[in-house]
Amino acid sequence: MAAVGSLLRLPHITDDLERVEAQLRASAQSDDAFLTQVASHLIEAGGKRLRPALALASGYLARSPASDEMVMGAVAVELVHLGSLYHDDVMDEAATRRGVPSVNARWGNLVAILAGDYLLARASELAASLGGEVSRLLAATIGSLCEGQVSELQQVFDVRRSEDDYLSAISRKTAALMSASCRIGALTAGLDAARVEALTDYGRRLGMAFQIVDDVLDVVATEEQLGKPAGNDLVEGVYTLPVIRAIANGGGAELRDLLGRPVEQGDVERLRALVRANGAVGEACDVARGYAAEAAASLVAVGDGQVAQALAAVGSSLVDGIPT
Repeated sequence: MAAVGSLLRLPHITDDLERVEAQLRASAQSDDAFLTQVASHLIEAGGKRLRPALALASGYLARSPASDEMVMGAVAVELVHLGSLYHDDVMDEAATRRGVPSVNARWGNLVAILAGDYLLARASELAASLGGEVSRLLAATIGSLCEGQVSELQQVFDVRRSEDDYLSAISRKTAALMSASCRIGALTAGLDAARVEALTDYGRRLGMAFQIVDDVLDVVATEEQLGKPAGNDLVEGVYTLPVIRAIANGGGAELRDLLGRPVEQGDVERLRALVRANGAVGEACDVARGYAAEAAASLVAVGDGQVAQALAAVGSSLVDGIPT
């Protein structure tokens, strides 16, 4: 929860996140008991709830505690995130997520895909109840997530993947949803246009930092710390910023020999060690740190109160929280 630590010190946010949690559980309910069980699986497993926390905190610039509309906006963005995780785990053939068996591992790919679709549908239903602008934004964000994922899939096991390709993909995935979270929080709270745009830009830049840190963790953290298999991006052939930098830094014959093809399970730890060996991790952290600083700078337009300070602290806490 390090990334949301500063936000959790805001007045009312603990209670408001409990309201979000209750509505998440309610949104996963279906007339079919089995679908309810599957759709609720990752909700019950918990999580950082960073996106709803950002939505709530953005809205707090106008009012606190959160209105019902702010809570529903926060629920909608988390449902999109959860639905995307169901689909990601199918594509990655992941066995665990958040320390529990993944939906696809427990019930199969078809069930996981349909349950993910169900969560996205519930998110869209909530967004529609919040007005046309929120509904259009969430729909566009879901489309952006798909575009980013397709772009990434076209470059698996490609050692020629460029830094620009990588940044473009994460901009359309993680950054787009985090940006939408902040914007929806601002819109549902009725903030003025200047602050809505500032928070939208903040969320995008924070999302870039967040994803880079997540990708660094894949090569430096343990499975226990991640709540999912370590080195999974390498296994799937998704070459992220630390890997791209390791290749650019020379890498070495052993690294180059292991990349560009499926990795044997016994080689995963060796490959992670090679990526960590030539300064690439530190360079990737510096890039993340730069995006976090840009995110904080975006908040100048919203003032320097407690909420703005808490939002600004989120980015720096991401990089500071990387295990060494």
